Order: sequence, then C-alpha cells, then structure tokens
Amino acid sequence: MVPMWLQAGLWGLLSGSALLVGAVLGYFTRIPQRVVAAIMAFGSGVLISALSFELMEESFEKGGFLATAAGFLAGAVIFTFANQRLAQSGAKHRKRTDKQPSEKENAGSGMAIAVGALIDGIPESIVIGLSLLEGGKVSLVAVIAIFLSNIPESLSSSTGMKQAGRSRAYVFGIWGAIALISGIAALLGYSVFQHFSNEVIAATTAIAAGGILAMLVETMIPEAFEVVHDYSGLFTVLGFLCSFVLSKLG
Repeated sequence: MVPMWLQAGLWGLLSGSALLVGAVLGYFTRIPQRVVAAIMAFGSGVLISALSFELMEESFEKGGFLATAAGFLAGAVIFTFANQRLAQSGAKHRKRTDKQPSEKENAGSGMAIAVGALIDGIPESIVIGLSLLEGGKVSLVAVIAIFLSNIPESLSSSTGMKQAGRSRAYVFGIWGAIALISGIAALLGYSVFQHFSNEVIAATTAIAAGGILAMLVETMIPEAFEVVHDYSGLFTVLGFLCSFVLSKLG
C-alpha cells in the first residue's frame, strides 16, 4: 500500500503537471489570444467554485467561523502584499500572453515572474495534502479544479514569456520546477499538519482559499476580461458550474 504522505505528493504532482501541459501548448502552438483568455476565465470559475464549496465549507466545519474568517483574510492579505512587491519587480503581467517585459526592459523581471508563478501555485497544492487528513481520501474535486485551472494559467504565461524573448530552458524550467514543488507542497500539507489541531488545519485551509481568491481577482480575471470583455463572465460561470457539478457528483 502506498503511504499517505506519498499519495499526497503524487496527487500534488498530478495537479502540478497541468502546468507543463499548458506550457507546451503556449510555447509550441499558436492559440488565439481570445481563446486563451476564455479558457483562463473558465479556470477562474472552476477555482471560485472549488474554494466556495470545498475549501471554505470544509474549513468552517472543521474549525468554526473564527478560524475560517481569520485564515481567509490572512491569505488574501499575504498574497496581495506579495503580489504588489512582485509587480514592482516586473511580474505584474505574468499571466498575460503579451505585455510581459524582457530582461533588457526590466532587469530581474524573469526571477520575479518565476517567484510569482510559484506563490500562485503553492496554496493550491497545500490544500490537496490537507484534504487527505479528512478520512484518508483526497478531494478529487480540488485536484480536478486545480488541474483545470493550471492549464490556462501556464498556457497564457508561457506564450507571454516566449514573446518577451525568454528561452525555452527558462520557460520549461519554471513550470517543471513548480510542478515538482506542487508535489512537495502537497506532501508537506499532509505530513506537517496531521498532528495539528482542527482549528489550525481549518485556518491553513482558509489561508489557501483567501490567497487563491485574491490571486484570481488580481491576476487571472482582469487579464481574461481585458481580452474577451463581456464574455468573460459567461466563461467564468461555465467554469463555476462545471466545478459545482463535480462537487455534487463527488
């Protein structure tokens, strides 16, 4: 039987592997910008539904209102300040198919984009590990939602990296490393928190949810809206509905 900590890592690695799928599509194909933006809006809806019906509900049931609310706000605050610092270093448009600065235009922007991609993905992966603490079964809804949202995220960003003159080694090095770190983060989410109280686990889950929602509102949704405009709401709703159905079927 596969140890639980290893299962957590493998599930995290699986969801993170979608980043490489998106990177390959973004780097080697020429998908229209409007299609990429529509997929990004869909992925945003998927994650909003997952954090609403999976993460926040689970956090509330496990730790109550105070731990959930405190963690949720803390996650949003942490991401917002981190995102502001990264934006000042050249990572403001890290999910765009265009507008990403080259290293010549903004020295250090490559590292900032890499770090930005990392902080976008870690909270999602930790959630996968935490979900295994409840009955020893992973939340398949969370895994599917994260997998589906990771593809448009890296697809759009990789297209922008290529247009900004980033090397193939840089692009696939980033997404490969983040896919691996996603597995490690999920493993740690299970291993580190299995001995903590329900309130701490609940607050941590809510922190991840707050960070994810702040990330969506500050990066993915605005950039999707700028391209597909009024249709972004429809694609987001479709993504939300897809994840909602999965949660009920699960």
